[in-house]
Amino acid sequence: IVFLPEGFDYIGRDAAQTLSLAEGLDGDLMGRYADLARDCGVWLSLGGFHERGQDWPTTQRIYNCHALLDPAGRLVAAYRKTHLCDVELEGRVTMKESSFTNPGTEILAPVSTPAGKLGLSICYDLRFPEISLALRRAGAEILTYPSAFTVPTGSAHWEVLLRARAIESQCYVVAAAQSGKNHESRTSYGHSLVVDPWGAVVAQCREGPGLCYAEIDLDYLHRVRREMPVQGHRRPDLYGTVG
Repeated sequence: IVFLPEGFDYIGRDAAQTLSLAEGLDGDLMGRYADLARDCGVWLSLGGFHERGQDWPTTQRIYNCHALLDPAGRLVAAYRKTHLCDVELEGRVTMKESSFTNPGTEILAPVSTPAGKLGLSICYDLRFPEISLALRRAGAEILTYPSAFTVPTGSAHWEVLLRARAIESQCYVVAAAQSGKNHESRTSYGHSLVVDPWGAVVAQCREGPGLCYAEIDLDYLHRVRREMPVQGHRRPDLYGTVG
């Protein structure tokens, strides 16, 4: 499986440009990636497509869509980002994704692939362990967080959050990330990485364009789960009932 980051299609200078360049899942760009999946005989995790959905004519807003293609170029799953990044760090970062993006309305069931059962998320979803635990309960073995983290948030939180999601869910975590200067007012943190179910970073890129490889060892994953069966120790009868 080849994993691409959030905004693999483009990162616009502003909301107007972002909206103007967006396409539907049946558009030319996704057609070209479907051809690429077929030509290379690989699964493609396209993690952050600016999608004009069926409601585009009425809402004039897009979805941040994680599209998964199989080696035949078929669209197997399309997850729309459920947590939108509205953040203002004074003097450093200002983002309001909800000003031009519709939030998704569901978490998708993990998808069976040759590498394992794949749970789909996008970037800011990383900050919400509820989604990773829901995917684990549904059978996920690999969690994906294609991202475009900013430098201030990435340098502070990127690796520690990804390792935490891997440890608490006992899943592999694959996080492809935008890196470097996207345009005059935007620079992304980079550091694409893969974490194993014990929380060890098994592959990582640095700044700038790059590629890293990792093998998914499902025997090791299931050994970790047997030796420390935290899923069976959870107390859903108590959570959410404080006081």
